[in-house]
Amino acid sequence: MKKVLGTVVTLLLVLLLAACGPDREETGDTDTGGTDTDNGGTEVEAEKPEELTMWVNDEEDQLDAYEMIAEKFEEEHGIPVKITEFSMLDQMDAISLDGPAGRGPDLFFQPNDRLGQAVLEGLAREIELTEEQLEGYTEGAIQAFSYEGVQYGIPAVTETYALYYNKDLVDEAPQTFEDIETIAADLTNASNDEYGFLMEATNFYYLYPFLDAYGGYVFNQDADGAYDSKDVGLANAGSIEAAERIQGWFNDGFIPTGINGDIMNGLFEDGKVGAVISGPWNIPNYQAALGDSLAVVPLPMINDEPLASFSGVKGWLINEYTENYEWALELALYITNAESSLTYFETAAELPARTDVTIDDEFMASFSEQAEFAVPMPNIPAMSQIWGPMEDAFIHITQGSDVTEALEDAVQQIEADIELQES
Repeated sequence: MKKVLGTVVTLLLVLLLAACGPDREETGDTDTGGTDTDNGGTEVEAEKPEELTMWVNDEEDQLDAYEMIAEKFEEEHGIPVKITEFSMLDQMDAISLDGPAGRGPDLFFQPNDRLGQAVLEGLAREIELTEEQLEGYTEGAIQAFSYEGVQYGIPAVTETYALYYNKDLVDEAPQTFEDIETIAADLTNASNDEYGFLMEATNFYYLYPFLDAYGGYVFNQDADGAYDSKDVGLANAGSIEAAERIQGWFNDGFIPTGINGDIMNGLFEDGKVGAVISGPWNIPNYQAALGDSLAVVPLPMINDEPLASFSGVKGWLINEYTENYEWALELALYITNAESSLTYFETAAELPARTDVTIDDEFMASFSEQAEFAVPMPNIPAMSQIWGPMEDAFIHITQGSDVTEALEDAVQQIEADIELQES
């Protein structure tokens, strides 16, 4: 009863916020580049605001980067940019209160998996981008900030995972997962905690590319990219085939049951594992432990196709309540262009969500290459119901349970949870 009441209250709040949204004229609202359109259809310069405001995530390196970028924007456009330090996970709650009163920022910063909630709460402004403005951004990153076929944000950075390997144990970069399985067979000696290959094989974040490679999917998408939360493809024939292959790694003793990130990282840093799948956040620790023996490459292929890893994308949304839409969009495009993205990478060490930025770092370059094949995690609220049931399913699968039964049980649970969430 408490869950139902909470859902009703949340829905009422969403409707109230939407009703309180600003009433704007449609004409000219979607023109970009600091321009508006007058009643005669002539493109004119939008009036410059006294300043633009942006909420930047509360990480020192990120703040430093955006302060440098904002200074250049002011030099070029003559508009000061006020930066406020604000945790990105707290920004939406604040905007829901400050926005209607005109106290919110022009731009705020969010991960793509929170976009659906921002749209449902009426906090993010719909935008329109030309083909020229879209040039340079990765297709997946743009898609990450599209909700039901409508664009709501400009991507800034992307994060995914790749394959690390120890050159002392693995002579050449693995190209396929058949190579990985050969390495596992050659190097694994479980009695000495030595393994050819390890991954967090119950974490769906890392499991997704394998299911995708065989035809599994999280939510089906229509031609516009909108997700159908009622069509979950995690127990179809492809997902089952992928899960059976993963179960085989445990049956063959290549990966120990109970594997988790801490165990995997410890063994790899101790030089006892040939290769692992992980993200760029582990570069400092892995490099400190393995030194020149460390290498990173994109994920090995399956069926002669690159693996589509999950990516998390962070980017800029325009506050629905801003009075400076045209210049807010101009600022968002400026701070995520190729030059600004390179400045941001060199300062904050996060990968640009672009294909036209050269990454001069042997490790990060491999993550950048993998990012070109990555797909963003679905940004609809129903995605929150995927993680728990899929982790439970793969815990059972790695312990020898029937694969089909485990996945079908997980999907039944996911569908029931989504129905409750959306009711």
